Amino acid sequence: MKGLILSGGRGTRLRPLTHTISKQLVPVANQPILGYVFEHMKKAGLKDIGVIVAPETQEEVRGFVEDGGKWGVNVEFILQKEPLGLAHAVKTAREFLKNSSFVMYLGDNLMGEGITGAIDAFNKTMPDAMVFLKEVSDPTRFGVAILGEDGNIERLIEKPKTFVSNLALVGVYLFSPSIHRAIDRIQPSWRGELEITDAIQELISMGKRVEGRLLKGWWLDTGKKDDLLKANRVVLDDYIRKDIDVKVAIVDNSTIEGRVKLEPNVVIKNSTIRGPAVIGDNAEVIDSFIGPFTSIGNRAKIRRSVVQHVVVMEGAEITGIDNLEDSIIGRYARVERRDDLRKSLQLMIGDHSIVEV
Repeated sequence: MKGLILSGGRGTRLRPLTHTISKQLVPVANQPILGYVFEHMKKAGLKDIGVIVAPETQEEVRGFVEDGGKWGVNVEFILQKEPLGLAHAVKTAREFLKNSSFVMYLGDNLMGEGITGAIDAFNKTMPDAMVFLKEVSDPTRFGVAILGEDGNIERLIEKPKTFVSNLALVGVYLFSPSIHRAIDRIQPSWRGELEITDAIQELISMGKRVEGRLLKGWWLDTGKKDDLLKANRVVLDDYIRKDIDVKVAIVDNSTIEGRVKLEPNVVIKNSTIRGPAVIGDNAEVIDSFIGPFTSIGNRAKIRRSVVQHVVVMEGAEITGIDNLEDSIIGRYARVERRDDLRKSLQLMIGDHSIVEV
């Protein structure tokens, strides 16, 4: 079995961040979302992984994936020149996939559980497709599945206006090679895209067996600002353990409470850090309060500020802000106070931006 990770698209819902960075590389708990996807595939024992990339962001994605060969898998980058749908991405990757079964994982999705159990179940029952499903409170926002009594999917409906099912498609799929024939039989949707839901429905129409796999743990789509902040909160809560090495971090006249991870060469002075939180390599926190569910990127600097429930990316600087919350601060952006404004801020600013208040 092979892996196929979708890391293309334009990320319009996360602009301005995604004008300068692939949405799959936006960090959650100081690791790009794409890193968690690779971890799941590696733990599942997949050795050959194809990565769909877009022309605008392919070099940055390549740089992250190839950094030090840390994944220990064979990676092939596959260029999708236009974002013409998930089924089109599979079609673009056909030469890489050949006649193998494969896992397709959207690179901006996060799941609490991995894919090892799903692969074992797929290899045991040998369906033509297996689709991860998750119960949701608002099915009108998602493509949903109707299951038969045997647990197989009978029908898929995209964003139903009336209730038919609360089982949403998660964005992780396992396919046999028969999916290629189904894709060849479908036409572009009204959006001009080849939809993977249409291809799966075509499999069902062809008499093929499509199993639903109910996801019991958490699932997060990180396509929008609030979703990304929620993902950061959930991952920090689930993954972060207290990890402070005083040999490589400087902690002076400061208090660290709860589950806080300090990367090497961090400097904390006259400050309070309240976890869960993670502070990146060579970051500085001076005369500040870092509240729960905050991730501070490498080389970021926080001075005389209160920051909580925030994603601060690499090299960003925050100075003199009384209460910054529910925000995403892009790489090497700068937020600083110029007067006596005493209000909380909620921001989402892209790389190299400057905000003075």
